[in-house]
Amino acid sequence: MEFIRALVFAWLYFALPAAAALPELPDMGAPSDTVLSPDEEKHLGEAFYRNLHQHVRISQDLEIQDYIASLGGRLVAQSEMANRTFHLFVVMEPEINAFAGPAGYIGVNSGLILATQSEGELASVLAHEIAHVTQQHLRRAFAAAKRLTLPMAAATLAAILIGTQAPELGQAALIALQAGGIQQQINFTRSHEQEADRVGIQILTASGFDPRSMPLFFERLQQSTRFLGQNVPEFLRTHPVTSARIADTRARAETFPYRQYPDSIGYLLTKAKLQVLTATDLSALQKSFETQRRQGTLEAKAAASYGLALSLKAQNRLAASQEILQALIERFPDQPQFIHALAQVELALGQTEQALKRYQSALQRFPGSRVLQLEYASALLENARFQEARRLLEALLPSQALQQPLLFQLLARAYAGLGAPAESQRYLAEYYYATGDLERAIEHATVASKLAQGNRILEAITQQRLQDFQAEDKARKQN
Repeated sequence: MEFIRALVFAWLYFALPAAAALPELPDMGAPSDTVLSPDEEKHLGEAFYRNLHQHVRISQDLEIQDYIASLGGRLVAQSEMANRTFHLFVVMEPEINAFAGPAGYIGVNSGLILATQSEGELASVLAHEIAHVTQQHLRRAFAAAKRLTLPMAAATLAAILIGTQAPELGQAALIALQAGGIQQQINFTRSHEQEADRVGIQILTASGFDPRSMPLFFERLQQSTRFLGQNVPEFLRTHPVTSARIADTRARAETFPYRQYPDSIGYLLTKAKLQVLTATDLSALQKSFETQRRQGTLEAKAAASYGLALSLKAQNRLAASQEILQALIERFPDQPQFIHALAQVELALGQTEQALKRYQSALQRFPGSRVLQLEYASALLENARFQEARRLLEALLPSQALQQPLLFQLLARAYAGLGAPAESQRYLAEYYYATGDLERAIEHATVASKLAQGNRILEAITQQRLQDFQAEDKARKQN
């Protein structure tokens, strides 16, 4: 038993620096101590999310991020926590999986998105995960872990995810938890799944999606993995789908009238882009898109053409990609994904001024698009227009910080180009902190603090952040 506990604490030390830096949170020793305050849960969620960057590849593609956040927002708006902030993100892993973490952090694997055959199926999975949060299933799981501190509870949640990528780490933690006498948590989870199905279907229907999508997707997963033995998708391990569950969700779905539920073009474009980003054979994917663009709805054909253009660009066939995207913009002038893709091809072709003007024009039409703002700033940096990029990026800081590490990275490049190394190092420190690399964050914050000497305001800012990072590192090591 002591050996297993030692394994878990060793794993916690190396794998969960951010979550371990919450010594002020309550011990889970008694039921009355198990309720997290909103502020405590917020800090735990932020630490959980930062730490995930060190173990899985979280998509930094702005268009993919925006789509999944938009879809999640549409679902959350119809939930019991419509006024609460949720954070949805895509994990670039082929396994079929989705999970809900503390403070409404919900991740979905690219493999699961690609396994869906309709937007309703994807929405059904997200609605199910949102229901886990709204019904406070995570808090109940904490309450079941009576002998665990909150950082260890966070480590357990991380272990469930990390176990899909590094089974020996996740399994060590889970074995220790079972040995600790909380096997009841597993049984408790079965009732969670039933409740999440029921609430999820309500959210799904209220959001304008087909409630039949949930049993349809679950049933297809079950049938396609029937003979896989121990190699079933992680989603089915953490969310076991039984025939009874499928029957129950189908019965609930059938109480709603049937109608057509077309996929949004955002879903179709996101799926096409993910296919290109995860392709192992671009030539074969190109042929598939060529076939798809001749069939289906107008939106489906457009998405296939978009996927074809992206696959051609990935193969450095830039002129062919440009021709397809120009034709798409003529038919869909208000689709920012096509504008951005064409600007990227123009940059690759060396048509720099044309690309920059395209971004400028697009931002006049879509002034709130963070995708276009950040991509335009990146293009400015590539062309040594550092002051313009800095002004654009700093205007985004108040709303982008935690969720967009790329913003910090671009700001570091902008200040480096402007000959301001202290500011550059400061934002590099923020970038590494946002992505869970506390050690490198401290290194860059230390350099920034030294370089800032003589600038009273910047010196105070960099020293404070360095102290914050060092305090968190100390708390981690004490655990």
